[in-house]
Amino acid sequence: MNANATETRKFEAEVAQVLHLVTHSLYSHKEIFLRELISNASDACDKLRFQALSDPALKGMDADLHIDVLWGPEARTLSVRDNGIGMTREDVIANIGTIASSGTRKFLENLSGDQKADARLIGQFGVGFYAAFVVADKVTVHTRHAGADAAQGVKWESDGKGEYLLESEELPEHGTTVTLHLKADEDEFLKAWQLRSLVHKYSDHVAFPIRLPKDKDGKPTDELETINAASALWTRPKSEITDEEYVNFYKSMGHDFNDPLAWTHNRVEGTQSFTTLLYVPAQVPFDLMMGGRDERKGLKLYIKRVFVMDAAEQLLPAYLRFVRGVVDSDDLPLNVSREILQQNRQVDRIRGACVKRVLDLLDKLARDEGEKFATFWGAFGNTLKEGVVEDPDHRERIAGLLRFASTAGEGAAQTVSLDDYIGRMQVGQEAIWVISAETHAAAAGSPQLEALKAKGVEVLLLSDRIDEWMLNSLTEYKGKRIRNAAKGELPLDESDKQKQEEATKEAEPLLERIKTLLGDRVGEVKVSARLVDSPSCLALSDHEMAPHLARLLREAGQEIPQNKPVLEVNPAHALLKRLQGTEDDAQAGDLALLLLEQAEVAAGAPLADPAAFLKRVNRLIVS
Repeated sequence: MNANATETRKFEAEVAQVLHLVTHSLYSHKEIFLRELISNASDACDKLRFQALSDPALKGMDADLHIDVLWGPEARTLSVRDNGIGMTREDVIANIGTIASSGTRKFLENLSGDQKADARLIGQFGVGFYAAFVVADKVTVHTRHAGADAAQGVKWESDGKGEYLLESEELPEHGTTVTLHLKADEDEFLKAWQLRSLVHKYSDHVAFPIRLPKDKDGKPTDELETINAASALWTRPKSEITDEEYVNFYKSMGHDFNDPLAWTHNRVEGTQSFTTLLYVPAQVPFDLMMGGRDERKGLKLYIKRVFVMDAAEQLLPAYLRFVRGVVDSDDLPLNVSREILQQNRQVDRIRGACVKRVLDLLDKLARDEGEKFATFWGAFGNTLKEGVVEDPDHRERIAGLLRFASTAGEGAAQTVSLDDYIGRMQVGQEAIWVISAETHAAAAGSPQLEALKAKGVEVLLLSDRIDEWMLNSLTEYKGKRIRNAAKGELPLDESDKQKQEEATKEAEPLLERIKTLLGDRVGEVKVSARLVDSPSCLALSDHEMAPHLARLLREAGQEIPQNKPVLEVNPAHALLKRLQGTEDDAQAGDLALLLLEQAEVAAGAPLADPAAFLKRVNRLIVS
């Protein structure tokens, strides 16, 4: 058959399947078609620019590369036109009629050495093209290869139902124009403001000017204006980007009126090439407060400068969901889906690099810019704590970034790191001591701390709801065991052990009486090694949930086992001596219950009967 003849061809079986897939399920937002067509146009311009470096016949053709988005309200057409490399008849058949063969893929395979690095921005003219049929009932392509005669232009046309028309035509200029004959219900793509908005959203940083006719009374004029930035900030060398440019990009990308707290910009090249530009906000973003852990709006995924996906949760773990920014990969396919991202090893490497960059940035803030880190901690400290549980590979790094109030500081605002704590541990001290409570005041005033404070041992005061859950995973740091002062047995030296044994033996009758008076409300009553000034406290096993957390979970509707508490008492306290000396069983019962109830209140457990508690206190006061 004459290569210049008009012919009708059937799509290959794979193309028909792809057409069905694309038009029915591949894209969650139909406007993606415009991104795909602009991406293909950008690739064509990239190709011409690259080939013009070595082909004298193309020299000068790359001087004014651009992409035009044109709409015709009367004809109901939308066109994307470029003056890039264009296609021959064979290219059209290979690129549009056959999925298995991609002209751009072949182009890249023929490159070697430094050429591959130079051509890394060149994408593929493949599956994305068929997205046009999501909004169009017919698509027409006019194309002419750069360097070919005007008579060697090609027209391709199809309704996407199994066949396409192919014929030769005369075209005065090289490049490609893809014209969509829009379906009856797709009027939104005949509005200039909508097209402008979509270009800004999906293709603002395409490196070539994207031009749109000026609008007058809802109709296009002959005057074209560039509507994209035409420069991907993250692709430029860091040395050429000012702080002001970084800040302005963050504000436009992150929809934030405030300056970012810090950012990190890196380029990775080698077997896998990608760029990351990651920001830490100065305050909690609105969408982070409104959305849950699974609603990500932080990172935008680009592939070769083309916007592909917002809120790509596969690129960062949940505990870093506050990070904003851009990841731009040279290697992922443009038609990537969230499902593909979940199973892609390249994405795993990108994710690992992003986590490392963010933690490096936070380390630098903590080390060099204390005020900024304090701002970060106030905004995102609780979110970062989730990483202790969820990211065991980076647990120690994350733990080193944590900050806690301490008995050595003044108030909840004064915080210390675990390294600070270790640096001032007492000689012979083997554990990092902590206490968790519902509020800072409750933690600071906890009776379980009395013996440690009396010996000058520093205790970290944890009062965030997440802390008790976090402590289940944060069991040690840099070889030092982390121990809860309210759980387990306090370590005692030989002198203290002897005193404890003597006090227990002397108090046996008192302990038995209190246990009898309280009955099954307690599991055990014992002399405390923790108490100095208070009469009683609750003691928990190492793996038992703190009462304040158990109460919160029950209030949230979760079933929590009801453990009988261990009551520790201080026989030297006046309240215990009063109980020991009273012969009135009713009054002794009131005193024993008061010991238990005040210990429960101090631990954050709810009172079973607040009214009865008040009556009991009143009786004891007036007796």
